[in-house]
Order: sequence, then structure tokens, then C-alpha cells
Amino acid sequence: MTTDVPADTTLVDLDETLRTLLRRELARHGLEVEIAFEGPDKEWSATLSAPTINAFLYDLRASEDHAPVEWDVAKGRNGTHEHRPPLMLEASYALSTWARAIEDEHRLLSQVVAILYAYPQLPDDALSGSLVTQPYPLTTKVAQPKASRKADFWSSIGGTYKASVDYSVTLACESGTTLERGPEVRTQTVRVRSIDGPRGTVMEMHRAGGIVRTGDGEPIGNAWIALPDAGRWTASGRDGRFRFDRLTAGTYTCLVRTLDGREAHAELIVPGHGADVTVGPEPQRAGRKR
Repeated sequence: MTTDVPADTTLVDLDETLRTLLRRELARHGLEVEIAFEGPDKEWSATLSAPTINAFLYDLRASEDHAPVEWDVAKGRNGTHEHRPPLMLEASYALSTWARAIEDEHRLLSQVVAILYAYPQLPDDALSGSLVTQPYPLTTKVAQPKASRKADFWSSIGGTYKASVDYSVTLACESGTTLERGPEVRTQTVRVRSIDGPRGTVMEMHRAGGIVRTGDGEPIGNAWIALPDAGRWTASGRDGRFRFDRLTAGTYTCLVRTLDGREAHAELIVPGHGADVTVGPEPQRAGRKR
């Protein structure tokens, strides 16, 4: 097992994404305001000279609604790589508005709520930095009831209580942990000696096989697999695996045909690591999963 902790700027990128989204939507209504992420205590509020939205990140914890537990398995000819699933975090902000007149504060706060509610998932064109390649959708919640475990941040910072709205974003924190396994054992060798042959004469017979998959890695069952050079054929099981017994050492052309008529071929080297046969093109890699 290896651990290579990646450089992570997720929270900074989330701040910038939120800033971009709010500024863009407010500008459509002719509103230009400052957006700050500092703790809104008395000293900070005393320095304000313009209408301001304060987005204070006050809570960060594992999400109970989005928690992948399965390791991501990538199989190849040279072995298997299993990647530990990411930690799904729920980042919670308290958003408040600041202006000279209370009417302006309430007008701005209502507009902020409308903007955040309009996007149950952060839009791609507002994402910044590492969030562009996040493997999971960045889902959001706005104005949800406070959980009992979440403390009121106004009392914690010693500030004057103001109306605020809770806003949370679920994002992934990669672990950087990978478990590497060696190639699967797909060849079995049996040495036999004929009692009627010369002394010391040994013949080696091998059992070899492989697996048939689609381009995106799903196993294909009931595929027809033939070795024309050896005059042998078999079919894959539900897990896509197949095998041939009593083969002599050598390189065989392995032909595959599925029930729907798709065909593929590969080399089966005996003895060796077996044949991985891919039927159909591999999918194009996307930046984010949907």
C-alpha cells in the first residue's frame, strides 16, 4: 500500500467559486458588493465602508448523505490498483449581509438566498481551481435546519447577532492511498512423464485463461472464445472469465465473439499472465462524473 497525499486547495477554490457565482448573479441585477470570508466580529464590521456579503466557513465535517465506501478498482495486465474512496466533506457557511440601512441588508440577503437556491449543484462555469476536476457533483443545500451538533457561530466569535442563512456544499477530499496487487494467477502448469517413454522425458501441459470485458471494464458473459491454432474453444462465465486446459507452451491467437456479434482478439501467451480481451472502444475520460 502506498500513500501519496496530493496538494489540496479545495476550500480556497470553493471560496473563489462562491465569490464568482454571487458576483455574476448580482451583477445581472445591477448590484455590486464586496464579498468577504473573514469572521464577522466587531473589529471586522467596524472597517466596512460598502455593502458586503460575509460568507464565513464555520463548520467542516464528513457528509452523512454522501459517503462512498467501495474502493475504486482498476485492473490491468500488470496487476490491480485499488484506490481508497475520497472523504466526502460538508462545508457549511453562514452568509450574512452588511449595509448602512437594515432595508438594504434585507434586500441583499433575500437576493443571496434566491441565487443560492437556484443552484442545487454548483455550475461548471463558476468552478475554480481543483473543483473543475472534482470526481463528484458539488451538491448544495441552503437554509436547512441547523443540526444540534452545529454550534451557533455568533456566540463563538463574540459578534452581534444578525440574520444569516446556512449554506453547505458537499465536496470530495482525495486520500492519495493506493493498494497495489500483483497480476492474477491465470496459468497452472502440470508436468507429466509417460511410463512408456524414455527415462527423463517430461511433458509440460498448462492451464491458461483470461477475462473478457467491455471498453468501460464491465465483464462480458457467454462470449465465445476460440484458439484456432490449437483447435480449441470455450465460453466465458458470468464474470467474463474463461480458461483452457492442457495447452502446450507457446503464443496463441485468442478470438472472441459476443452474443450480439461484436468481435475482438488478443494474444494468449502460455505460460503467462493470461489474456485481457476488450470488446468495443474505451470510453472517453470526463473531468467529472455525473
